[in-house]
Amino acid sequence: MDKRLWVAALAGAMIVASPGEAKSLHHWDQASTAAAGAVAALAFGVPLAKSDGAGMEQAGLSMALGTGSAFALKTLVDERRPDGSDHHSFPSGHTSFAFAAAASLENRYGWEVGLSAFALASFVGVARVEAKRHHWYDVAAGAAIGSASGLLLTRRAGRAIDLSAWGGAGGGGLALRANF
Repeated sequence: MDKRLWVAALAGAMIVASPGEAKSLHHWDQASTAAAGAVAALAFGVPLAKSDGAGMEQAGLSMALGTGSAFALKTLVDERRPDGSDHHSFPSGHTSFAFAAAASLENRYGWEVGLSAFALASFVGVARVEAKRHHWYDVAAGAAIGSASGLLLTRRAGRAIDLSAWGGAGGGGLALRANF
């Protein structure tokens, strides 16, 4: 992956929320949405560039599970947003979505890709707090949910031996897969 693409994506998100404009909560909100979209685009774009259909599928499933889990919790937890707009603050869906994409990239392709993706996902969390849409703990929970979904549903590309956890209503365990 070209490092210039990562730098451009991160710089673009930071420009949208530059100090001159960041005083407006609306700009932080827009920046968080743009950065979350950028991480998702990378989560699909990297596998697309590598002709890795399984990577695209795993990224999509990770983001769906992370976001779905966050929205399910929003209906169960009555937490008022810092801006007072509603009671759907906990956990942060934007952050869960972004961290699921980042964790999927890191788990599939390694830290060289994941580090930049996690930096961009972290920006999403910071921007959600600065926009007064979430408390810090909403963002921390969203990051944990998203990271867990990305790590659980994504497998390293080309790994000869893979150990993964699984679970369901009837129990759980570990699965070992080896390619010879």
